[in-house]
Amino acid sequence: MKFEIKAHDGPGRFGKLDGAETPLVLNKNQIKIAPDEAVSYDIEREIAAWSVRETIAKAKEAKEADKDIEIAVIQGSKYVDLRIECVKALEELGYKAFIIANADDLILHPRDLVELITSLRRSMKSGSLLIYPFAEAQFIPLLAYMGVDAFFDDAGEYYSLLNVLVSPTKDYDLNTYHLYEMSQEELEKYNKNTIDFVLREVREHMKNSSLRNLVEERSATSPQYGSALRILDRDHADFLQEYTQLH
Repeated sequence: MKFEIKAHDGPGRFGKLDGAETPLVLNKNQIKIAPDEAVSYDIEREIAAWSVRETIAKAKEAKEADKDIEIAVIQGSKYVDLRIECVKALEELGYKAFIIANADDLILHPRDLVELITSLRRSMKSGSLLIYPFAEAQFIPLLAYMGVDAFFDDAGEYYSLLNVLVSPTKDYDLNTYHLYEMSQEELEKYNKNTIDFVLREVREHMKNSSLRNLVEERSATSPQYGSALRILDRDHADFLQEYTQLH
């Protein structure tokens, strides 16, 4: 896995991963991921710490057995310090790309989402790839702006099974909003195309140093998104300014 950062737009990173432009979508069925010990998000610290220890131990064993495995999972539940401990240990083992566990729970907790991603990006090596496995399309610009480099491709399929159409700004339950009549396969393809379009949007805005404009434009799409952006601006201005270009 060869990842190279070409440019920053704010903390957002435009780069190349094995020749493909990032941020991008990864097919998780085509990559090797080290085993981990998954636990719930809102859980006692002792259990979260145990999951971190077990995740590191399993990742070490996997790396010793197969040096080609380069992707591991960041456990630690809601405890940011445990997440940082986990990712630093995994980097020392030689891993280069990292999946944020409990991603669906984090979207529902804007403060935790912002604190975790900004803390991880500050603690990780700059060349380490950060993967947010499951994200609704409207959240992708904000996540990329904070430094997420990749997403998994199963969101489109998941929503198609629920008969939900994904748009860049909103998800529509087709049982309520009769926008189209589609088979599950057609809806899955539509949803994946939408996510692909949003990522293309993000990359083009990065190239034109206008990602912040897109992030603000999308901030009205959900209360969680708007809250996350306000928290990011209020509590992490130094993180944003560190990478913001001066004109």
